[in-house]
Amino acid sequence: MKRWISHVDQYGVRNYHLGFLCVLAVLLLYGAIALSAPLLLWFEVKHDSANIQNYADAFWTLQMSASTIGFGDYYPVSQGGRLIVAAMFYWGVGLVGFIGAVLADKVLGFADTSVLNRELRQQNTELMAHNRQLEEKLDRVLEMLARDS
Repeated sequence: MKRWISHVDQYGVRNYHLGFLCVLAVLLLYGAIALSAPLLLWFEVKHDSANIQNYADAFWTLQMSASTIGFGDYYPVSQGGRLIVAAMFYWGVGLVGFIGAVLADKVLGFADTSVLNRELRQQNTELMAHNRQLEEKLDRVLEMLARDS
């Protein structure tokens, strides 16, 4: 796999680069908005009281819903439109939250959990090797006791 997407550490664990995941999340979010906007518009144009009249209005409404801002200048009046906007809200909360977490990590420099995980794996490997040595010693002691008795 490309180095800018991920790398495999010394334990064989694939670690994805946060920058790649952030770009992927933005593409997924705006792809979902772009694909959902025509469906939202289709539901809304059937209603006389609808204020979403074109693709740009539908795109804007879904974008504001996904970001949880929701200015209220455009809003769905049909049940189908409300369902689409609600789904985009939940989809967007997850993706926008992830993007925010990645940016906060880059700006504020929170602890890198992959480094901590590598350290824990190394400690686990060392402990397992030490346990094997102790088991071998214990087996030898038990053999000596069995011969002496």
